[in-house]
Amino acid sequence: MGLTSSRQDTDVMAEINITPFTDVLLVLLIIFMILAALSAPPGFQKQLPKKSNTPQNITQSQLKHDIEVEVTAKNVIYIDSKRVSMADLYSAMANAVAFHREHARQGYTTHVSLLADEDASYNTIIKILDAARQAGDDDVGFVTE
Repeated sequence: MGLTSSRQDTDVMAEINITPFTDVLLVLLIIFMILAALSAPPGFQKQLPKKSNTPQNITQSQLKHDIEVEVTAKNVIYIDSKRVSMADLYSAMANAVAFHREHARQGYTTHVSLLADEDASYNTIIKILDAARQAGDDDVGFVTE
């Protein structure tokens, strides 16, 4: 004969089942990961060049007609071999882009060739990219050795 106590029936269970809560958090995490991958900033929506097995033959005269931007290790900026201060960067870039557009028939392009020292500040590089974008030129390439 089994005797049961009425005391067992009146105790409140103090355990919480967190499995449904964990499931909801994991689903939200997956949703946010997908949304973050889909909503990239506008500056990063670039089309990468297609792979080509044949090297391009670029002459030295073609390189002279690009907008050349050089940044030294001490963050000194040169646009088309002219020294530019940080305060005049945006106007100098706009002037260079306008000059190259006006002389397009003579072989000038608005492609910006950016050659930066490895010790140059990332802030300076970002400002150059922003100045080119505000001047209406999104065609920027990094020159490497």
